[in-house]
Amino acid sequence: MMDSSLEMTDKIGYLLLKKGIINVDVLEKALRVKQSDEGKVKRNLAQILVQDFNFDHDTIFRQVAILYAFRELNVKVEEIPEGRIEEMKKMINSVPEDLKKQMLEHCVIPFHYDEKIRDKMILAAIDPTDRSITRIAYALNAKKYEVSYIRKKEYLRLIQILVPPENEYLKAMEDAPEEINVEVQEELIDEDALEAEINKSALINLVEGALIEGVHRGASDIHFVPKAGNRTEVLFRIDGDLKLWFQQDNTWPEAVIAVVKDRAKGLDRFEREKAQDGFIQREIDGHTIRFRVSVLPMVGTELKNKFESVVIRILDDRKVIKDLGKLGLTGYANDAFVKAIKKPQGMVILTGPTGSGKSTTLVAALYQVIDPTVNVLTVEDPVEYVIEGARQLKIGHRMNFEQAIRAILRHDPDIVLVGEMRDKETADVAIKLANTGHLTFSTLHTNDAPSAVSRLYKMGIEPFLIAYAINIIVAQRLIRRLCPDCKRRVTEFDEGLMHMAGLDIEEWRNYEIYEAAGCPRCGNTGYKGRLAIHEALYFTKEIRRLIVQAGEEVDEERIRVQAKQDGTMSLRDAGFEKVKLGLTSIEEVLSSTTDD
Repeated sequence: MMDSSLEMTDKIGYLLLKKGIINVDVLEKALRVKQSDEGKVKRNLAQILVQDFNFDHDTIFRQVAILYAFRELNVKVEEIPEGRIEEMKKMINSVPEDLKKQMLEHCVIPFHYDEKIRDKMILAAIDPTDRSITRIAYALNAKKYEVSYIRKKEYLRLIQILVPPENEYLKAMEDAPEEINVEVQEELIDEDALEAEINKSALINLVEGALIEGVHRGASDIHFVPKAGNRTEVLFRIDGDLKLWFQQDNTWPEAVIAVVKDRAKGLDRFEREKAQDGFIQREIDGHTIRFRVSVLPMVGTELKNKFESVVIRILDDRKVIKDLGKLGLTGYANDAFVKAIKKPQGMVILTGPTGSGKSTTLVAALYQVIDPTVNVLTVEDPVEYVIEGARQLKIGHRMNFEQAIRAILRHDPDIVLVGEMRDKETADVAIKLANTGHLTFSTLHTNDAPSAVSRLYKMGIEPFLIAYAINIIVAQRLIRRLCPDCKRRVTEFDEGLMHMAGLDIEEWRNYEIYEAAGCPRCGNTGYKGRLAIHEALYFTKEIRRLIVQAGEEVDEERIRVQAKQDGTMSLRDAGFEKVKLGLTSIEEVLSSTTDD
């Protein structure tokens, strides 16, 4: 089937086979499917391979575009000018709703008009062979048109900006606003009146709308904060900063919080005196999103109110990083980290404050070592992300974190992830695992890598165990990334700032440095998204010797000096490297790191 007769019967199949993208077996099966499609909607071989055989869309259709001479739009969404984006929005929003639906269904968008031939419309499509494109072009009244191929990944990113998913709950709030005005006279909560408040659909729309909008805006957390005067503030944490999203007035805060509790599992609406943990699961934009709900009682200025604060962590598996190259580890830190996780035993520790991306890095590391031939166990409380190929132990009232830690020793593990070494008992078992032939991953809450050694020492772990059980300690921080649309070149350095940071202005003039400006795309903050910086303390012979020789306390400064000689870069220096690459600003690095 690899002769010229195949080329005549199916050019796409011949090309993909010739390039080694598919094999003869797959080709034969796909051709049989194509023959059985007779009488149905006709599909070409590329469409069959993607839809029925789960081949990567862009791998297949890039070759199809080359074969049929469709121009490829090599675009990155962040590099498209704001003016072009606005033009595209106008073009899409000006068409009838049914035509817009067709364009979205077939993944086709009017990209722009040709610069040389003004009445020629350029249509961008992830499948330029789609037969519906002709009908769509006709409906768009395009006198002349050209179809270009756009990568599916970039199309999906672009469409999120051009046609953001509609939040039906927010629309319901706008279309049918309900005035909720309650005069509170009782000294104690009237449960019947509260029940009436809870049943107001506007509150359900508010809570459900917040969940969807939080996902759409890329928030990591949603906060419901009760305020005096029957107000509740809803805030989103975006790129590490809390921002007010909505304020619910003239409504008992207890009613808003009760609705959150009712929408979640594992929470008691009538319990207002103790901390509670629950979860919510929703299907949003075709993806299952999990939400971890934390409820804490808080003090209010009005004694008759029993206020509670609610924080909802958004757990979106689409954000899980499986590729170590996307973590931002560079140079010595990257080499040392890869070397540490490739060892058959020993401990890999990530350290940093809450929300610094420790779990993300550990999960990415786990995916590098997960293999069908090894037993991978994780003990986390709570479990945030489902890790394919790992057995994740369920923590509950019948088996707590400490019991699970002890139990895994009897469960024949090869690789273990201990969510956090929160006390001496947990650290003892984790160190024991690392010291008895298991590769062990865990986290600690310390400011930098050397101080993690001191923390373990002060927990009561023997120095020789610390020295010989640990492969590497990596300190991590997340810093804000400069908005690519509005960042501006620094022409005049702030002498006071540079002096405070200990930086030589003349040396820094040799680099292309940028600072934050602010535009509508980044909410006028000058920053959009975050990136990680790392300090990697790899346990060399010299580092191990310094730890074993520790007397009453570990000499962190000597460890820092030795680590620097070995090639370790401090968090601040790692941040400055990102500044030199034009990814962030000097101000952001200084505000996120401490001076050694």
